[in-house]
Amino acid sequence: MSPRDLKIPEQRHPEKARRPDNPQPRKPDWIRVKAPTSEGYKQTRDIMREHKLVTVCEEAGCPNAGECWSQGHATMMIMGEVCTRACTFCNIATGKPPEDLDAFEPGRVADAVAKLGLNHVVVTSVDRDDIADGGAEHFAQTIRAIRHRSPKTTIEVLTPDFIRCGPEAVEIVVEARPDVFNHNLETVPGLYPEVRPGARYFHSLRVLQRVKELDPTMFTKSGIMVGLGEDRQAVVQVMEDMRAADIDFLTIGQYLQPTPKHHAVDRFVHPDEFAAYEKAAYGKGFLMVSASPLTRSSYHAGDDFAKLRDARFAKLGKA
Repeated sequence: MSPRDLKIPEQRHPEKARRPDNPQPRKPDWIRVKAPTSEGYKQTRDIMREHKLVTVCEEAGCPNAGECWSQGHATMMIMGEVCTRACTFCNIATGKPPEDLDAFEPGRVADAVAKLGLNHVVVTSVDRDDIADGGAEHFAQTIRAIRHRSPKTTIEVLTPDFIRCGPEAVEIVVEARPDVFNHNLETVPGLYPEVRPGARYFHSLRVLQRVKELDPTMFTKSGIMVGLGEDRQAVVQVMEDMRAADIDFLTIGQYLQPTPKHHAVDRFVHPDEFAAYEKAAYGKGFLMVSASPLTRSSYHAGDDFAKLRDARFAKLGKA
C-alpha cells in the first residue's frame, strides 16, 4: 500500500471526499491578504524545514502566514501532521496518524525557537486520540525544552481537548508552567454536531475552567469563528460561558472555507460587527479581546500577551 499524499485533497481529507461541494463565495475586500514574498518569510520557512517542523500556519492555510513569518513568528504544530478528528471547518489532514510521537521533536522545536530569537512562542498540535494521554506529556516536554534553551521566551500552548483522557492530562500540561493555556471552543454549542462532531462544548469549557482551578495565576485563552451559521445571541452566550470559566482572553475571527468539501461559509461578518463583539466582550470582563475578520488564535500572540499581562497588573492595581 502506497503512503498517503497529503497534497491530494481526497487523501488529505478522505472523510470529506463524498461530501457535496459547497460553493466558496468571493471574499470581500476587507479580508484579502497579499501573497508572502519577503526575505523574513523565506528565512522562517527555511528554519522550519531545517528542523523538520510542521506549522499550523501552513497546514491550516492561515491567511496571516505571510505577515507573521516575515516577522519571524510561526506557530509550531507538534505530534505530526495527521489529526484523528474530522472537524468540518479544518484543513489539517485527518485519519490515523502514521507515526508514533517523535522523542526528538521537543528539542528541535526548542532549537528553532532559539534560532528565530522569539520573545513569545505558540505551540499547538493535532488531536492524537490514539495516544493514552492525548500527547499531554509531549506538550510538557516541549515546554521544558523551550524553557531550557530560551528561558526568557514566554510560552503559549494551544491544546486539544483531551476528551478521551483522564483529568491528569490537563494537570501534566499545567504543571509544565506555560504562560498561556489556550484551547479553542471554535463555535457556538448549537453548531457542534456539524462543525466539531468529535468534541463536546461543555467538556472544552471544563478544560479551561480546570486550568484555573489548578493554577489561578495562569492566563487562559479561547477563541471562536463566526460566519458558520451562528447568530449574535449565541456568540454573546459563549462570552458569558467563557467568563463563568474565568477565561482571560477571547479571540473572534471570520471562518474561511478551505475547500468546497468543507463547511460552507454562511456569511462574511462585517468589521463593524466584530467591533461590537469586542466592545461587548470587554464589558463582560475579559482582560484581552481580539476580534476582527483576520483574527486567528495565534495572530499577534506576542504583542497580545504583553497587553494581557499589563491588563492584569492594571486590574490588580485598582483592587
